[in-house]
Amino acid sequence: MRLSTIRTPEGSAAARQEDGRWVVIDGYADVGELLTQDNWRQLAEAASGPYSKASDVELENPLPNPGKVICVGLNYASHIKEMGRDLPTHPTLFAKYAETLTGPFDPVTAVAEDPELDWEGELVVVIGSEAYRVTEEEAGSKIAGYSSANDISMRGWQFRTLEWLQGKIWAKSTPLGPVMVTADDFDYSASTLRTRVNGEVMQEHSIGDLVFTPEHLVSYISTMIPLHPGDVILTGTPGGVGRARDPQVFLKPGDVVEVDIEGIGPMRSEIVDP
Repeated sequence: MRLSTIRTPEGSAAARQEDGRWVVIDGYADVGELLTQDNWRQLAEAASGPYSKASDVELENPLPNPGKVICVGLNYASHIKEMGRDLPTHPTLFAKYAETLTGPFDPVTAVAEDPELDWEGELVVVIGSEAYRVTEEEAGSKIAGYSSANDISMRGWQFRTLEWLQGKIWAKSTPLGPVMVTADDFDYSASTLRTRVNGEVMQEHSIGDLVFTPEHLVSYISTMIPLHPGDVILTGTPGGVGRARDPQVFLKPGDVVEVDIEGIGPMRSEIVDP
């Protein structure tokens, strides 16, 4: 099942994608709000309208108000090696905020303060039920589904200090979407992530190469803090980022960056002038 948040004249609404159309799930403004219901799956499956043709619908970030946005750095062997690091024994974690997220087809504004704007295509884990101190074996049942993100990073600010936060939390800089595919309909280990800049493939890598799997991450993070429905985990990016290239490549106004995970679908963001 494929769910997302659509923009309507009356506001946003959670919706189910079906046969080339979007079917509104009445009473829920977004997928995150829907996930707060224990029977969210039944509500989504039973929804019967109103509906719109997919071509007529503008998609919002499916999860515009997550309580937590937890990100993982250095989680693909190829990316770790290109950054000149050893494979980690524990996940490298940092946080974002809801204000950092934006829609899957919305423009991203370049910032005058940092010309080193970089792309990071990522698989996103969406929490569907509370997870606190769960085992890795239990963690799978806590995952509602998967989405994708582009962790657009301001590298100059990111590497001002050893802490990455200040290069990762600029407002409306992280597209997320275009849909959440429920866990029963998506096998991340068999999927490939691709990132294109102006049509050129910059990242192409099997998600099965993750050092720390979604289940491991849910278990590990939940050891420290409860995860709640609608919380999201960005699982890290593979090799091919602009900063690691020789010569380095950074995004500029007029560029178009796309992230496409097989089984989830493409996002497209134009970089615009501040």
